[in-house]
Amino acid sequence: MARDKIHNLVVRALKKDDWKVNHDPLYIEYDANQGAFEIDLGAEKLISAVKGNRRIAVEVKTFAGSISNQFHLALGQFIDYEAALATSLSESDRKLYLALPVEVFNKLDSIEFFRQRMLEFKLRFICIDLEIEEIVKWIH
Repeated sequence: MARDKIHNLVVRALKKDDWKVNHDPLYIEYDANQGAFEIDLGAEKLISAVKGNRRIAVEVKTFAGSISNQFHLALGQFIDYEAALATSLSESDRKLYLALPVEVFNKLDSIEFFRQRMLEFKLRFICIDLEIEEIVKWIH
């Protein structure tokens, strides 16, 4: 598996935010006989005893190259991975997030076409400050 160049940085940022990375990568079967998707990370965080465990899957993206091509690729992966998670017996409670540099999210959010697709498909993001290796924004 070819990892995104900020993969390890995202892992460190999640750990700084008290997430336990328990799958690297997370395999989600989409067909019993055909194969599985490889989502970059699976992580868990205990929110509270009342709410139980919060579980997420994280696809790491740098958006190197054409922003429109990279958005198209990320959107397709998000749609497929979310559908596979929803039908998984063991992973259906995981919420999928795209992890990307905060500057990239801000650029996407400033372009009306991308902002509308992000809302239409209910994309979730973890925005990372690459310099300090920390999560600076969650978009649900």
